[in-house]
Amino acid sequence: MKKSGLWIKKTVLLFLVGSFLICFSCKKKEKETPTETISQEVEKEPFFKLSLAQWSLHKFVNDENGSPFLFPVQAKEMGFEGVEYVSQLYKNEIEKLGFDQVIDSLKNVSKSQNITNVLIMVDNEGDLASPDLAKRNLAVENHKRWVDAAKILGCHAIRVNTFGTMDAKLWVPSVADGLRKLSEYAATKNINVLCENHGWFSSDPPKLLEAIHLVNMPNCGTLPDFGNWCIKRSENYFGGECEEVYSDKYSGIELMLTKAKAVSAKSYDFDENGNETTLDYPRIIQLVKDSGYTNYIGVEYEGSRLSEKEGIKATRDLLLKSAKSLK
Repeated sequence: MKKSGLWIKKTVLLFLVGSFLICFSCKKKEKETPTETISQEVEKEPFFKLSLAQWSLHKFVNDENGSPFLFPVQAKEMGFEGVEYVSQLYKNEIEKLGFDQVIDSLKNVSKSQNITNVLIMVDNEGDLASPDLAKRNLAVENHKRWVDAAKILGCHAIRVNTFGTMDAKLWVPSVADGLRKLSEYAATKNINVLCENHGWFSSDPPKLLEAIHLVNMPNCGTLPDFGNWCIKRSENYFGGECEEVYSDKYSGIELMLTKAKAVSAKSYDFDENGNETTLDYPRIIQLVKDSGYTNYIGVEYEGSRLSEKEGIKATRDLLLKSAKSLK
């Protein structure tokens, strides 16, 4: 009887231990399953956020007489988190309503759509890189209202042009002076001043970075554009045939990413597989990721074969596909 009782006790004890282990294993699996699901979902997300550059819809405004005030609504409908305004598309509205009214209206519309105002691309406010000191200083003053507008809208930056002269010895100190003066004002508003590769020496990254290093201010940086590599044209900044192209756009993007506070995903056309016909998007997106950049990438379709909305969608889809293919 004693041996039998001892055997029963051992059997019960083994049963209880076994049950506990099974129960513990089940609970562990129950805890791990949501974690694994969350991890899988996170892996599907790109390392950047998506914004829409308004230039993608410039035909809607300039050719179709569409209202530029609809821009935040259009971006939201297409699934974007943020918007990047283009100052020149509000020229008529500013003349009719006044500058302050235009900015207030954009603030209200973007707020109603719960969309982030990322930056303003500023054009036609004078040449910040002019070798003429008086013209350069006037350009600085003209840009200040857009710094103020960026502050009101909640943007983090304005994008400026730095055309100036094709004399490199004059261009570098001139653009550095203009950028420094504007950046000093922008710093008081906590706004960044960004230079895009946008033609002439601005599309020559080593020269542009030389000027930015001379400025040596934390709020003065770059906005690398995937396209825009023409250094010299036969007529003016954007007119005529391109006579000189920067030799290696990928190394240029990589260099500009060292000072990047925004990124512009330019596109022109796509093949049957949805790839950009002139730009290796996976290669570029890998460069962006390797640089440590994790903020907004702005979609900027500039082609003519597809409609603006089709081109925007194709660019966005290619960005997301490229992000998934990264190492």
